[in-house]
Amino acid sequence: MARLQRTLSLGSVVLFGIAYMTPIIVLGTFGILAQSTAGMVPAAYLAALVAMFFTAMSYGRMASAFPVAGSAYSYVRKAISPKLGFIAGWAVLLDYLFLPMAIWLIGAAYLHSAFPAVPQWVWVLAFIGITTAINIIGLKLANGINALLMLVQFLVLIAFVALCIHYIGGDASTPLWTITPFFNGQMQMPLITSGAAIACYSFLGFDAVSTLTEETRDPRRTIPRAIMLITLIGGLIFVGVSYFVQVAHPSFEFADVDSAAYEIARNIGGDLFVSIFLIGLIVGQFASGLSAQASGSRLLFAMGRDGVLPKSFFGTLHARFGTPVNSILLCAVVALLALKLDVTTSTSFINFGAFLAFSLVNLSVIFHYWIGAKQRGVRELILFLVFPAIGLLADLWLMVSLDHLAIYLGLVWLAIGLVYLGVLTRGFSQQPPEMDFQETA
Repeated sequence: MARLQRTLSLGSVVLFGIAYMTPIIVLGTFGILAQSTAGMVPAAYLAALVAMFFTAMSYGRMASAFPVAGSAYSYVRKAISPKLGFIAGWAVLLDYLFLPMAIWLIGAAYLHSAFPAVPQWVWVLAFIGITTAINIIGLKLANGINALLMLVQFLVLIAFVALCIHYIGGDASTPLWTITPFFNGQMQMPLITSGAAIACYSFLGFDAVSTLTEETRDPRRTIPRAIMLITLIGGLIFVGVSYFVQVAHPSFEFADVDSAAYEIARNIGGDLFVSIFLIGLIVGQFASGLSAQASGSRLLFAMGRDGVLPKSFFGTLHARFGTPVNSILLCAVVALLALKLDVTTSTSFINFGAFLAFSLVNLSVIFHYWIGAKQRGVRELILFLVFPAIGLLADLWLMVSLDHLAIYLGLVWLAIGLVYLGVLTRGFSQQPPEMDFQETA
């Protein structure tokens, strides 16, 4: 059997993970976070980082125990039960299926700000149409082009921060270093919590490196360490960038909250920089949307191939292109919801699925190490019970802090999953089929 060569080092895996998270998204969602936190975006990102750090530790523990692709689905299935593993997979499916919608909605909001004469729905349809056509044909961006696109995003991000610092320096009344974005007399913890719940959208994908298991040297050690580093580095980028943007623009009032960074870019850099910023953001959103739709369609295809979803629709490939056309088109149809949802609700809805999957992974650490393996020394008490319990409680806390409509939609999705699981297992009397993620990685 052919096997991939184990050539990836820790540094390579970390770079892949940071790139996958698309750090420029911190600017794309700045407005909705500023509004929801009353101007304390860095505090929301710091709270999100703390919560995600404990969850990342749990992902690392499970990646060490089960170095396979499939992430939350595989961990929960193996550590707790196949049925609960299905629910974890159903939660992950929510993210994969609806993430392209949120990505394209953010991109469309910014293009509409730049070209207000063109309705936002036109940009949404353009994103959907172009990306869907590329994925159906099966064109893939070469690694070199992907690296170039990421470089463009990082350069724009660095330039944005540099211009914020320059802008702050031009105002003698505004100190460059201040604790105000993290703590002030007007801060309200419920607002910070709701903001942190949205901010976690930026962390989605920190566990994507689990798909590189077969290509990584010493994956049982490298993948867990990489997951921790990706979460920490990504979180520090989000906190740092949002800090300088918040100090440069302390107000949380914007002409359009969904595209607030466009307004800030014009203030700090003028017309030339706002054009450069827009190019960088749209490049990032396009590349992310292309990857997200491709990943989502591959997951749907795998579920169809393995009998989790109807094989006749999901488990087939196009005769000419060799791509899962039905699954790609379904992702495109789902993305049409962007015509009716705003950025806040769409990102919060996706986060509901993420928090559910995160919670189950934290729980799987307790089941696998503390209950199953009975590792119950003092050190193990902290690592395998206290830390995952903190991660579990933090994820549940953030979940209930989401937008009410997002929670309602998330519960509807969960209910559909439970009903489908009952049908799939003939009234829960059988185990659901097991998915093979190796071919989707």
